[in-house]
Amino acid sequence: MKKRAAFWIAAIALLIGVNILAALLHARFDLTQEKRYSLSKPTRKLLRGLDSTVTIDVFVEGNELPAVVRKFRNAVQDFLAESKEYGGANLRYNFINPYTGADTAAVRQVEDSLYSNYGLFPVVMNAPEKVGDKMEVSKIIHGAVIHYRDRSVGVDLLKGARQFGTETEQLAALYNNVEASIEYKMASAIEKLTAKQKPVVAYALGNGETFGYNINDAFITLQENYRSDTFNIREAPVIPTEINALVILKPTVPFTDADKMKIDQYVMHGGTVFWMIDNMYAEFDSLYKSQGFIAFDRGLNLEDILFNYGARIDQALVQDMQCDKLPQVSGQGDQQRLVDWPFFPILNGTDHPISKNLDGIRALFPTRLDTVQADGISKIVLLQTGNNTRLLPAPARIDFEFLQIAPDAQEFRQRNQAIALLLEGRFRSLYRGRIPGAVRDTFAQYGQPVLESASAPGKMIVVADGDIAQNQFSSSMGPLPMGMNVFTRYTYANKDFFTNSLEYLVNPSDILQTRAKEYSLRLLDPRRATDEKARWQAINIVVPIVLIVLFGLAYQQWRKRRYARA
Repeated sequence: MKKRAAFWIAAIALLIGVNILAALLHARFDLTQEKRYSLSKPTRKLLRGLDSTVTIDVFVEGNELPAVVRKFRNAVQDFLAESKEYGGANLRYNFINPYTGADTAAVRQVEDSLYSNYGLFPVVMNAPEKVGDKMEVSKIIHGAVIHYRDRSVGVDLLKGARQFGTETEQLAALYNNVEASIEYKMASAIEKLTAKQKPVVAYALGNGETFGYNINDAFITLQENYRSDTFNIREAPVIPTEINALVILKPTVPFTDADKMKIDQYVMHGGTVFWMIDNMYAEFDSLYKSQGFIAFDRGLNLEDILFNYGARIDQALVQDMQCDKLPQVSGQGDQQRLVDWPFFPILNGTDHPISKNLDGIRALFPTRLDTVQADGISKIVLLQTGNNTRLLPAPARIDFEFLQIAPDAQEFRQRNQAIALLLEGRFRSLYRGRIPGAVRDTFAQYGQPVLESASAPGKMIVVADGDIAQNQFSSSMGPLPMGMNVFTRYTYANKDFFTNSLEYLVNPSDILQTRAKEYSLRLLDPRRATDEKARWQAINIVVPIVLIVLFGLAYQQWRKRRYARA
């Protein structure tokens, strides 16, 4: 009796001990090929370092969500549950359904508040629950609001995602890509919200760079995410190394050797540059004002410095059959129709985290980028054209005659022409071995001794179109968002490319690398799923019952034999 009591006491103590250890020391094993349920090292480090409570309110919630959205909602919950393992008490999250109330006015007020304060808006979805079901209409806000101390920021989980359509398989592909970007969007927002000090990004002036309503969205983006201001290269003796990134957007005045030397030494001392260059004169406004123009070389005098770093901007405009649209006036001048305009190609991203899984990026009169030999420098294409491209060498006449005739596919035989490049490595000075002593003394006087090669590996991004970061203007709406077509009101992913590029240049935490995640989409064959539905339902119901019955019979036979011998 005492032995049995001791046994039960020991068993209970062991059970309690195991539960305590499981609560204190536990682990999850992610057996998926793409590590779908594992957080990256930068994200784990960010969450462990939280010094105050971060609360995440997720609005992807509801009782009757379409199947693809319900799966996505569960993926968000899985991510947040895993994040809490590292954030602990400093991370909290809630799922809120903004459409629970029957009061239409209250619901509309919530929608307006989320849109005006956080840029979140509802999406009307027409999606069947499964193949063969009737179409259900749902209104869903694919976003979250993250709160930290007295600050809040909205996270649009659909923003920048490549659109695939509304068919069941296409929606599954869309949500698969959005699911892969959950970690990046959430972690990036938390990082910016909790950052003690924002990086410094300067907007370069002095060489006729764009400045006015056309960069309204770009300037707002800089001011919201960084400590930013303008910086005149011509007037300053040197470019301070305190500037983390220098944005050179669509200059129109040639650069002097003094200008280039300042940029060159800034790069040698660890600075990063975001070049967005229109190498040829080709302006959207001129197209409508004068019904045409001649595209020609601007003569910016940047060929040698970019060539030295490993890039060359060709003197050839790019046309692509994958392009945006412009209105064409027909009849008596009172009717318009939208037609393809090959000079405004829609660019594709690549597998790099900056541009991966982005929707199309609209360019206006871009030129082709090429790579050249530069020792120790890697060149990675970030944006490229589609499969039907052609080049138009300068000088070239551009007018509305191009709209009168549909483009001949036989003339668009080139493909994947580079428009944006990432250059990384230890750059060498363009002026090595030929800098006068007086110039050396001037740089040294301002705390920047002249270097003939970079002190550490650096990076820069070169884009052969400055219009990618500009916005158009509407007489009724004012400055439009970056990448929006004033005629179709469709917004491309230009802003996402712009912000991702800057984030890559200035952020040392590597959070952006999480954008490279890619989830394999393993879809069922819808025809087979319908045809074999009854069979698999029967197997799932009958087989477990048969196994239980067989186990019971076997167990009874075992008991009979054992006790019969006894």
